Amino acid sequence: MTKIHKLDYESPIGVIEIIGTYEAVISILFSEENKKMNFLQPETPPVLAKCYNQLDEYFKGNRHEFTFPYQFEGTDFQKTVWDALIKIPYAETGSYKDIAVSIGNEKAIRAVGSANGKNKLSIVIPCHRVIGSNGKLTGYAGGLWRKEWLLQHERSFIKEHNINRDYEL
Repeated sequence: MTKIHKLDYESPIGVIEIIGTYEAVISILFSEENKKMNFLQPETPPVLAKCYNQLDEYFKGNRHEFTFPYQFEGTDFQKTVWDALIKIPYAETGSYKDIAVSIGNEKAIRAVGSANGKNKLSIVIPCHRVIGSNGKLTGYAGGLWRKEWLLQHERSFIKEHNINRDYEL
């Protein structure tokens, strides 16, 4: 049986619990705890430490993409949706409909929303970048206030670094 390890990162918007093995991170979710409970230890897998460091760089505005090993746990459809989410660039947004169209199933808007809600790799698989077709913020497991904060955070660094990009899902 694979041993599961935990490490907490104290972000500006709450404690984030990182869960993984020696091979990959399997979960990055906001914790209900108000303070760190799981600290970096000598036995902490390097992959979790790398995730911790990359989250720190993200919150400091120095990282726009993540390179540590992670593993999706979900259905094939969910994995397809999560792969599409990764294609939404830093500081940009896409709608549930955009995602459905990009995966070749334009009628699957609700299923895309459901898959988005089951994402266990917050920030790294950027479900916070998915908005309603009307441009409004909709559901986020970490709370809409965090979703808004994350989008504003990313936009502030895009402006600061004067990054301009065009993309298609």
